[in-house]
Amino acid sequence: MPTPVALVLEDEREIRQFVRLSLESEGWQVHEAGTLKQGLIEAGTRRPDLIIADLGLPDGDGVDFIREVRTWSGVAIIVLSARTHEDEKVAALDAGADDFITKPFGVNELLARTRASLRRMRVGQPAKDAVFSFGDVAVDLAARVVKKRGAEVHLTPIEYRLLGVLIANAGRVLTHPYLLREVWGPSHSQSTHYLRVYMGTLRQKLEDDSAQPRHIVTETGVGYRLVAD
Repeated sequence: MPTPVALVLEDEREIRQFVRLSLESEGWQVHEAGTLKQGLIEAGTRRPDLIIADLGLPDGDGVDFIREVRTWSGVAIIVLSARTHEDEKVAALDAGADDFITKPFGVNELLARTRASLRRMRVGQPAKDAVFSFGDVAVDLAARVVKKRGAEVHLTPIEYRLLGVLIANAGRVLTHPYLLREVWGPSHSQSTHYLRVYMGTLRQKLEDDSAQPRHIVTETGVGYRLVAD
């Protein structure tokens, strides 16, 4: 595979350089931008595989940057921000971000998230005849058969649709409204109790310990993520 390319959009020079050095240690080619305008130019000309973006930029909001990029690119976007309110995280994720890391952050967490983004970039969406696996679970996407340790697991149609959306976006943080719209339709975008119930039954059927799930994990107050590792 060619060297992956990342763009770091961050107005604080020290943080920008720290992220750059961390990514370069993992083999990324890194470009930098300190403003929203410069970030859009770099994103358009460099065509990166990954963008790590702050939300508080001197000439605009990072959410607007994400929305603009999403009009023409499916590049992986990780938000790196000091904003901690759940509605701000949801706004960034609904605008098209794939992940959200809150400052202050650890370099190990940052690199783990970027490695997950790189794996998604290399693997892409699973083919229709592919078998998607996580832990002891294997999902035959063509036959619509789910097995755990070789034994078939019966899922209801809604449970399977929910699992399918998680698989199609493996590694990404999916907000409650997004999952509700994708599985139940636009009229249920606020019905979070539906989501909690079905996510609970999905965990009971697929996780070893539904109380401490390893793969179908909660992003508190925001949504859920399927961890395939």
